[in-house]
Amino acid sequence: MTLSRRGVLGMAGAVGAAGALGGAGAGPAAAAGRVRTGFERLAADGYAELAGQRVGVVTNPTGITADARHLVDVLHADERVDLVAVFGPEHGFRGTAQAGGSEAAGRDPATGLPAHDTYGKSGQQLADVFTAAGIDTVVFDIQDVGARFYTYIWTLYDCMRAAALAGKAVVVLDRPNPVGGRRAAGPVLERAYASFVGREPIALAHGMTAGELALLFNGEFLKAAGPRLRVVPVSGWRRGSFFGETGLPWVPPSPNMPTPDTALAYAGTCLFEGTNLSEGRGTTTPFEVVGAEGVDRRWSEAANGLGLPGVWFRETWFTPAFSKHAGKVCGGVRLVVHDREAFDPVRAGIGLLVTARRVWSGFGWRADHWIDRLTGSDRVRTMVDAGAGVEEVADAWAAGLAGFTAVRAGYLLYP
Repeated sequence: MTLSRRGVLGMAGAVGAAGALGGAGAGPAAAAGRVRTGFERLAADGYAELAGQRVGVVTNPTGITADARHLVDVLHADERVDLVAVFGPEHGFRGTAQAGGSEAAGRDPATGLPAHDTYGKSGQQLADVFTAAGIDTVVFDIQDVGARFYTYIWTLYDCMRAAALAGKAVVVLDRPNPVGGRRAAGPVLERAYASFVGREPIALAHGMTAGELALLFNGEFLKAAGPRLRVVPVSGWRRGSFFGETGLPWVPPSPNMPTPDTALAYAGTCLFEGTNLSEGRGTTTPFEVVGAEGVDRRWSEAANGLGLPGVWFRETWFTPAFSKHAGKVCGGVRLVVHDREAFDPVRAGIGLLVTARRVWSGFGWRADHWIDRLTGSDRVRTMVDAGAGVEEVADAWAAGLAGFTAVRAGYLLYP
């Protein structure tokens, strides 16, 4: 199948991936060494794409300008845009809720706009929210972190599906993948394990931007049930770039994603949500430390013995202030990524699961087998339990990953 890049919005209309403002690597922004986000490019064109439409924005604290103003505040103050509603994802529009929570519907105190909660809503229920809000177009602008189980990409998916049901258009204001986008990694979801941490069969570390994923969702999964979609791409970003190279300010996308270094480890260490070990929630370095009561230095020694590229595992101790093992001293490991390009967070996460089970007698999976939702099947859990090593586990997902990689290639917007 030949995959088109339909729905990519250049400032003068629909164009190919290289056409908007001279292409993803061209123009003044590239010369200045700073990435321009989709919002910046939309604003530079005088918001022409939104002219004459009643607009609702799906966003959170990451929806900011290059000078750290929130886009909702900017749009609300601009008479060229008829902004009538905002919509918050998991953690809320203003980002006050912890994992698995959101903010109740109400009024945004800064603008007075009605703020709606999308979390836990999909299909016709979410379509009814869009209809009741009186909007014509849904604008999505949220910073993703590149992992399938980070729920914002599925908020995007649900909003796209609901917008189609309600007869609304969708405009995605793209942002860089903060951990780079050179490759996809990890297992591909099996549909029998679909949930809000993975609606469709994509790789665990997808290596795409939200805009690219929106095109893939429409082209591969939603198809005729998808909305009228436009993507405003970033400029000045290349797939091999990490967030620190963008020149953009970092805003934590969720309460336990404080830095780009957190995002770098997240696709691997979040797997420990499916175990009885702490993934570092309740510490200042969530997802960079993992551990539990009773774990000792044998774990770091075993993990380093795997010789995984780009990362060292340092023995560490921490006391979570909340979440698993709250108030208790935990032994464990801290990831030290010394080569970001060589580092594969998914293999690192599997390596830590394999070695934790081997050296710590207290290791256990969550009773609900949440690990299967996170990995996309029961294969990782059953293979680790059977004593498989990292390469054996990775070999089991290789064919699925190759298939996803081939499909993914048709939707990439950036060099």
